[in-house]
Amino acid sequence: MTDFLLELRSEEIPARMQAGARADLEKLFHKEMEAAGVTPAQITVWSTPRRLALIASGLPETTEAVSEETKGPATSAPEQALEGFLRKTGLTREQLQVRDVKGKDTYFAVVEKPGRALKDVLAEAVPAIVRAFPWPKSQRWGASSISTESLRWVRPLSGIVAILGEDLVECEVGGIRSGYATKGHRFHAPGDITIGGADDYAAKLSACHVIVDHVERQDLIRDEARNVAAAAGLTLVEDEGLVVENAGLTEWPVPLLGRFDEAFLDVPPEVIQLTARVNQKYFVCEDGQGKLANAFVCTANIDATDGGEGIVAGNRKVLAARLADARFFWEQDKKTSLSVHAEKLGRITFHEKLGSVAEKVQRVAQLAEWLAAEGIVPACDPALARQAAELCKADLVTEMVGEFPELQGLMGGYYARAEGLPEAVADAIRDHYKPVGQGDDVPAAPVTVAVSLADKLDTLRSFFAIDEKPTGSKDPFALRRAALGIIRIITENNLRFAVAEGDLLDFFADRLKVQQKEAGVRHDLIDAVFALGGENDLVRLLTRVHALQAFVATEDGANLLAGYKRAANILKKEDWQGVEAEIAQTGEEDPLVLVEDPDLADVIAAKMEMRHEAERGRGYTPEPAEKNLMDALDAAEPEAANAVAAEDFASAMMALASLRAPIDAFFDQVTVNDTDVNKRYSRLALLARLRAAVHNVADFSRIEG
Repeated sequence: MTDFLLELRSEEIPARMQAGARADLEKLFHKEMEAAGVTPAQITVWSTPRRLALIASGLPETTEAVSEETKGPATSAPEQALEGFLRKTGLTREQLQVRDVKGKDTYFAVVEKPGRALKDVLAEAVPAIVRAFPWPKSQRWGASSISTESLRWVRPLSGIVAILGEDLVECEVGGIRSGYATKGHRFHAPGDITIGGADDYAAKLSACHVIVDHVERQDLIRDEARNVAAAAGLTLVEDEGLVVENAGLTEWPVPLLGRFDEAFLDVPPEVIQLTARVNQKYFVCEDGQGKLANAFVCTANIDATDGGEGIVAGNRKVLAARLADARFFWEQDKKTSLSVHAEKLGRITFHEKLGSVAEKVQRVAQLAEWLAAEGIVPACDPALARQAAELCKADLVTEMVGEFPELQGLMGGYYARAEGLPEAVADAIRDHYKPVGQGDDVPAAPVTVAVSLADKLDTLRSFFAIDEKPTGSKDPFALRRAALGIIRIITENNLRFAVAEGDLLDFFADRLKVQQKEAGVRHDLIDAVFALGGENDLVRLLTRVHALQAFVATEDGANLLAGYKRAANILKKEDWQGVEAEIAQTGEEDPLVLVEDPDLADVIAAKMEMRHEAERGRGYTPEPAEKNLMDALDAAEPEAANAVAAEDFASAMMALASLRAPIDAFFDQVTVNDTDVNKRYSRLALLARLRAAVHNVADFSRIEG
């Protein structure tokens, strides 16, 4: 067994493309090896701004002989089909095999491929990988770029290293031939480096100021950025995305601490952090009180002889210019009140069928005021809810949000405070988009809850009204996220709010199943509660679901479920529910008048006779187990019904649990389908009564297991 090293060197690969490129390189290499019948023991893929590298371990020196089979047409197929198959395979009719496939004689082409030297396989595989590479964006370069057949790569490809063991895998792509030589750091080691193989690749590059392992660079940046901040008495603001991005921009990362003018701290801290992060890829720091400090950490790509002073000074100047722009936007935006900014929302289209953002704001304001006035959001001032809603989108037209769309809502809150608006209004403007994602905080302040809920409800209601619903994986208006946000706001604030009937309720049910499944709740239990019908209060529904989940996990619950299913199966076999429904639909005076099917009429007539006989009674005395179940139902039915009415679903489950022993004994000791019609009808009616009692709590037929 031996190892293979492949390095594809180029000009700078964008940091955002490197993770995908590593995955694509491994996938393409696997594909080529599978085609040759080779399975590497391990594959390691690394990236730097200037190279992609792959090391495959445990490779054989030669591939095994393989037999490839290709299914052809049936022997009865037209001659043209056979001729096409022969051209495709390069065989003659005599070389084909005939096999039976589902009763039809069918041609098969069987080609024996002898084993090959892996070195030869790799010599073909490397160019195939390079040419098939699916870069999101790529380019042609040089004189050959005039041809559409020329090589495309993310940036001009400059070198290929391909070594199997210690032997060079000779290949050529776009005029670039493979070799043993690569390049080190652009400034520290710009000359050629001779690589012996996979074993010394990383070590030789490291000696030349290139850390080829991206994970090692990430760890270094994370640790050293913390260290330089701590050395200045500060705490680094953690940002894993920035760690990964800086690792993708450097081959020899050196974190350095710099300072900026304290006067810029008058600008909201989120603006400073976003300016530093987005425009300059800098980390920011906090002081001992947890406030933003006038410090940043940049990541150099060189060991500077002056300890990085010149690099820090240059970065400070660039950051100062960016912060000056941000401060200008901040000062200019504050000169205009939010209400005046809001007047410009009529110029922004929310959706061509739903009007402008200004029209959406008015709908949200009315709904937020109503949620407060109706007490759906407790302790919420309707006037404040309306005011916050009318201003919640005003920052969309500000200079700051125009520069940094990520700050919408947040900047509105800052401008509201600067204007002297009530704190509750400012908080609602700031947080009305929440919760944005699964890990985001859910608003709890009453005015914020009203505005956030109204905003999301309006979005859902509006897009459903114009039939712009999510389909499959497509959700261009993020309606699934809005529904999950509504669910979290309602449930975590315990709001008693009934969701509208129809498609919207079904949509909420689907989203609720997704959310609760992630929280460990079984989807069939949600179905069991929704199937009751009329349950559109999400808080009450989830309370019932959680009580049901706890109950079915107990021995009593599992046994009652088994007893219920047995009863339900008997009733289904006897078509009890269907016949009773038909009787109810035909009218009391003459139940058979509206029944056209003679056979069904006979069934209904027989069933009615059974019922009448049972009602008249013929001296029938229930058996002890039968009587015990009747008595248990007499006690459990009202107890469970009262508990459900009081929304004490745990107690309702406990009431049902009392039926467990009687129902077990009933099935052990009582014959339901007795030859005595009177007994048979009474016992079926008793099982129907059990089913109805259970269904008062949940539709157990929907529960799996």
